[in-house]
Amino acid sequence: MKILITGTSRGIGLALAKKYVDMGHEVIGFDIMGTDYSAPSYTHMLVDITGELPEMNDIEVLVNNAGIQDGPLVIDTNLKATIAVTEKYAFQNSIHSVLFMASSSASNGAEFPEYAASKGGVVTYMKNAALRLAKYGATCNSISAGGVYTPLNAHIIDDPNLMEQCLDETLLHRWASAEEIADFSYFLTNVNQSMTGQDLLIDNGEQLKSNFIW
Repeated sequence: MKILITGTSRGIGLALAKKYVDMGHEVIGFDIMGTDYSAPSYTHMLVDITGELPEMNDIEVLVNNAGIQDGPLVIDTNLKATIAVTEKYAFQNSIHSVLFMASSSASNGAEFPEYAASKGGVVTYMKNAALRLAKYGATCNSISAGGVYTPLNAHIIDDPNLMEQCLDETLLHRWASAEEIADFSYFLTNVNQSMTGQDLLIDNGEQLKSNFIW
């Protein structure tokens, strides 16, 4: 299949690119930064998704992964640009599935205000897209990850005290790896046939954790 993934220079996006390549697919990655990763079936393109998008035909799987955590361009990048990418590449006869990387912040409101709002918007837009993609027989879902071991979280990972505080907020006392998120992603886009319009929360039980006081 012909796969388009945004934000593939590092972290979850890079793990996604490697997963789909390893599974035998043609992968195109968009990012504002370059990458050291190379493979015969991988094409890395320097693309700012908030700007002009290149012409590209017959995308079969679209994974909207690119995003930023804070700053003045959070809504433009995480929500508006994600919508633009999807509208440009997804709604055509070759499409098989679309996946969005949202965040656990979309449902619990945690983290920076604009970030939480942008990811909440991504989940709602995903449902809108699922309604319109159904006529193509395509599935459309999102993943809301909690803590993930990625370079964006290095300031926490490298601080044992902060890391322990974060792990204590989960039921399973762990974070997910980028590779684990890539495995979930592959299942949703290339194995799954019946789940659509849904947001999958992968947070090691962080939102479920509670203390019963009596």
